[in-house]
Amino acid sequence: MKWRIVPGLDLDTIKNTKCLLLGSGTLGSYVGRALLAWGVRKITFVDNGKVSFSNPVRQPLYKFEDCVDGGSNKAETAANALKEVFPLVDAQGVSLEVPMAGHPITNEPKQKADFDKLVQLIDEHDAIFLLMDSRETRWLPTVIGNVKHKIVLNAALGFESYLVMRHGCLKPGTDLTKEDDQSRLGCYFCNDVYAPSDSTSDRTLDQMCTVTRPGVALMASSLAVELLASVLQHKDKQFADHDVENVTALGGLPHQLRGFLHSFEILKLKAQNYKFCAGCSYAVLNEFENNGWDFVKKALNKSKYIEELTGLTKVHKEAEEAELLLDIEDSDDELV
Repeated sequence: MKWRIVPGLDLDTIKNTKCLLLGSGTLGSYVGRALLAWGVRKITFVDNGKVSFSNPVRQPLYKFEDCVDGGSNKAETAANALKEVFPLVDAQGVSLEVPMAGHPITNEPKQKADFDKLVQLIDEHDAIFLLMDSRETRWLPTVIGNVKHKIVLNAALGFESYLVMRHGCLKPGTDLTKEDDQSRLGCYFCNDVYAPSDSTSDRTLDQMCTVTRPGVALMASSLAVELLASVLQHKDKQFADHDVENVTALGGLPHQLRGFLHSFEILKLKAQNYKFCAGCSYAVLNEFENNGWDFVKKALNKSKYIEELTGLTKVHKEAEEAELLLDIEDSDDELV
């Protein structure tokens, strides 16, 4: 590929990029295989689950024998499977539970240890893939990745749709005490007007699996890895703006890819960061930089803390007042 088709392709940068995969399920398995095919040689899987009997048919790094006796550790099993494919890869599995917004602390020593390990892992890697099965699990890595100026890529699945995106990245030296200038691309949470909360407790059986149509996960995983390859070819890397023209040796560099299977369509979208965002606003990033675990504890224990911190509470109030005013005006029109 480099010699004949793309002589300017920088394969060394891809090879030397250390990748952290948060989530070792269907998305994590396919992302790991695609990274290996691109030549990435440092891949770390993170998961706290066990391999279950429903996994091997959808998750290519697991076999039936990995499910017996209660199931083997997913992250470690995935890493070992990659080594079987290519013994020279530096693949490791780490078992930890990512602290989740909206899920109050139940065991602080363990959760603090998981938090410290997560920060350490993000420090040690260049590209962070968010491949978990709930929105709230993605919140803390989104915050840490931005503060640490890392490449953060997100893949999320629906029944017949998927979202693949790269997070905008805070530039080093940014003064977080000033008003957010909204000059960077948005993150996964920038389209929300509510902070992430507990979405797992009341899920029905058919909502517990993030993969329904098998092909969706393969497409999202492949696009996430190809998006990373394009980011690494751009001179600005994680700070690059959305551009669908030929801006890298591999072509365009979009911000978001939204795919729909019913119409076999992919939309290339761009969205600036939201100054009240629960994941990447200056208020959130500044609090994390200054207070670390104490900030995370508040976010986990107080359901409305993030909304109050960012100004989303005020946004909600203004929206309610505007709706009430609109109802009053409509009532007056009916009387006339």
